Amino acid sequence: MCNNNNTCEVEILQAVGYLPVFLVGLLLNMAALRVFLAKRAMWTDTHIYMLNLAAANCSLVFFLPFRIYNAFHHLDRTHFCTFLISTHYINMYASILTVTAISIHRYLAVKYPFHTRTWRSKKVAAVVCGTIWVTVVTICAVFRKDNDPRKLVTCYEVSQENTLSLEFLVVLEVLGYLLPVLILVFCSTQTIRILMKEKDEDTTVEKRNIIGIVTANLIVFVVCYTPIHLGFLLRFLSKTNTWKSLKLVRDFWLVCEWIATTNCFLDSISYYFLLKQFYFETADQQ
Repeated sequence: MCNNNNTCEVEILQAVGYLPVFLVGLLLNMAALRVFLAKRAMWTDTHIYMLNLAAANCSLVFFLPFRIYNAFHHLDRTHFCTFLISTHYINMYASILTVTAISIHRYLAVKYPFHTRTWRSKKVAAVVCGTIWVTVVTICAVFRKDNDPRKLVTCYEVSQENTLSLEFLVVLEVLGYLLPVLILVFCSTQTIRILMKEKDEDTTVEKRNIIGIVTANLIVFVVCYTPIHLGFLLRFLSKTNTWKSLKLVRDFWLVCEWIATTNCFLDSISYYFLLKQFYFETADQQ
């Protein structure tokens, strides 16, 4: 339980904030998985990537009840807490890298439409998705000591004095954010530029849908993941006592974590466009 009124307010706000994320995220991602699996005969490589994204988001959502419970009744700081933190960030970074892969895939398909058969296949998509999971799990295993129970103040929070090591921070900031966001910005802007340059009235609606999903993905990515990576940096700097208001940094960090978690249901924008295409294709075939 919380020890003072200020702490209680923060804990209650966390529970109130994560509860709708859990409910909406669970509903949307389970619905998306159900449709994807029901129509697996129509899968393409794009659907493999989207299925991987939905799986990552579902895995993140499944463990949110522990965080909500922890807001009212603190869980003991054990290796189970390390597992919960690791699982949360493994799924978050699997989502980030999957969105990046989708962006590259979409750009190449638009840029080189006549060469896609040489690299577009469900097998290639499955290998890419498998590589993403192996990468994030390996990184988490290598730096698992950063979330050791002895460094935690609560089940979900590392103490201010034991924030991420410099090596881990560099890996998360560069591999987990800077490279993906640069790739996403480049691929998204180039995809939109190419589509807007082409003038074909027969595919206007399809192009408009693609431009819509590309723009939405880019905005959601930047809004959800920029604050938390800024938060990583601020927490690291606060460890050196260069920041006077540690409480302000902590509160900012908690808000950033919540914002990043909302991505698990904001990705439903991508599901909407893809599933709409599913139904249109099915209707055309009937």
